[in-house]
Amino acid sequence: MPSLIFRKGLDLKQEVAGDLATSYHSALVQQIKADSYRFVSGRLTVHLAREFGFCYGVDRAVDYAYQATLRFPDRQVFLTGEIIHNPHVNDQLRAKGIRFLSDPHEDGTRLGAADVVILPAFGVTIAEMVRLSDLGCTLVDTTCGSVLNVWKNVKRYAADGFTSIIHGKHYHEETRATASQVGATGHYMVVLDEAEATIVCDYIRGQGDRDALLLRFAQAISPGFDPGVHLQRVGCANQTTMLSTESLRIGEMFREAFAERYGVASLPERFRAFDTICSATQERQDAILQLLDEQRLDLMVIVGGYNSSNTCNLARICADRVPTFHIADPDGLVSATEVRHRSVAERREITTAGWLPEGPLAIGLTSGASTPDNLMDTVIRRLEAFTA
Repeated sequence: MPSLIFRKGLDLKQEVAGDLATSYHSALVQQIKADSYRFVSGRLTVHLAREFGFCYGVDRAVDYAYQATLRFPDRQVFLTGEIIHNPHVNDQLRAKGIRFLSDPHEDGTRLGAADVVILPAFGVTIAEMVRLSDLGCTLVDTTCGSVLNVWKNVKRYAADGFTSIIHGKHYHEETRATASQVGATGHYMVVLDEAEATIVCDYIRGQGDRDALLLRFAQAISPGFDPGVHLQRVGCANQTTMLSTESLRIGEMFREAFAERYGVASLPERFRAFDTICSATQERQDAILQLLDEQRLDLMVIVGGYNSSNTCNLARICADRVPTFHIADPDGLVSATEVRHRSVAERREITTAGWLPEGPLAIGLTSGASTPDNLMDTVIRRLEAFTA
């Protein structure tokens, strides 16, 4: 077992507060919030979503990481991987001397009792937790409470003989950690979207092919998964940062499939569902919908890592309504005539020319839960310079 495990901070919150403020906060953003979330300069009007940026879980994780470097100045501090999906924040932590075990040059097999290991907001698998504990590492656990809530439901499903259907990305750190919670005797299947859910639901209705299903989901099912056995009783959960409306639709798709195959009366014995979308993710999605409904916008700018699920889902919401540019950081705003961004349709980075219209310009602006306010500050300043 580890010599120490910290789950509620390291009693140095006040000591790191100033450093965090310098690294991530913005007086400009605070002023815009006070001005009804609107910034006006010349022909430019920027409308901020009412909820954006660092959520409580991200803020807490970064806070704990800063505390760890202060608490253990003479010990090597590691992170199992990215603490959150924002390259700027992760680079700031590297600059603080924290080493990332996910970096190519690092060797996690050499960890020992003298080392401090930070667990990210996404959590880690049960196997990784056991390994680090057996090595005697001091652990700083920043796993988000919303993730822990999903784990609780998945554990309950497994204990009651239900297979967990997880709406998420099977390769994502959070989803891998969640899937591990079924334990050695439970089972899970990860579905990415409604298209994949349809395939599984068709099988439940008796319309699918077992071998084709196993091949399609080979990387997204538990060891020993048998569709004929393990899709008879299921419970729905999700990666907390997925699009909430899609998670709810997928849950309803499974409910309908079981009702059609076994009858409505059988549902209590065969189907369960809990809404495990994190509240911060939901608030940011609701805020962007409110902004789109209330303001006439020429375009949207979304700021956040390309591998940030909650950020990508904000861009998906906006792209259906208005031209949308998802930039990883302010450097994506190359010039008034060129923007480098992740295409929602193509799911890859592209460069678009002529992206800023002439004349009065109304831009909606939001950011994912792992994007700090100082990056939003820089984005606003660049937009102001481009439209001067």
